[in-house]
Formats: sequence, C-alpha cells, structure tokens
Amino acid sequence: QVQQVESGGGSVQAGGSLKLSCVASGYINRNCEMGWFRQVPGKVRELVSIISHDGTTTYADSVKGRFTISQDDGKNTVFLQMNSLNAEDTAVYSCRMSSGNFCQAIYWGQGTQVTVSS
Repeated sequence: QVQQVESGGGSVQAGGSLKLSCVASGYINRNCEMGWFRQVPGKVRELVSIISHDGTTTYADSVKGRFTISQDDGKNTVFLQMNSLNAEDTAVYSCRMSSGNFCQAIYWGQGTQVTVSS
C-alpha cells in the first residue's frame, strides 16, 4: 500500500515562486521514475516533469528553464521548484510514484492547487 501527500501549493502572483513536495509512505520501488503532473478542469492531465532513479530528468517544453524536479536521498520524496510562474501554470499538481518489480503499479497523490494571478 502506497500513500502520497503533496504540499506547497497556494496562490502567488505572476513571476513568483513555489516549491511543491510529495512524501510517500509504504513500499516504493526506488528504481522507478517519479514525477509531477498537472490538470485543469476540462483538460487532460499533462506531464510536467519526471526524474529517474539515476537523476535523469524530463520536462514539458512549457516549463523548461523555470521548473526543477529533484528527490531526496531516500527517494521517498520528490520536489518541484517552480519559478517565474505565470497564469498558465494554474492547475492541480499531483505526484506520481510506482511500485512493483517492473514499476507496473502507479500511485497518485490527492493533488495540491497552484493558482497564479496575473
């Protein structure tokens, strides 16, 4: 059983910064990718950033140069540092973690709201 809790969301003016955290309990396969996704009402959930066990990172084009994903040494926590926020970043941000020998079981947190005022 895996449980994840996101925190760090809130309201910020355009140009500001926020740092999101996601802490997992239960068994996580630390060789699996961890990442952040976001979703707004009426739209599909989209990838924001992914980090692999070896530190390799992937970013959506819309956030490159502004967001940075990282993880703690124990790899039970994933962070998302968000800088130069704009109104288009407004969404519910959710973290994704996996378990199983082949990362076949995917778990989502409840999400944290990020609202950027222009």
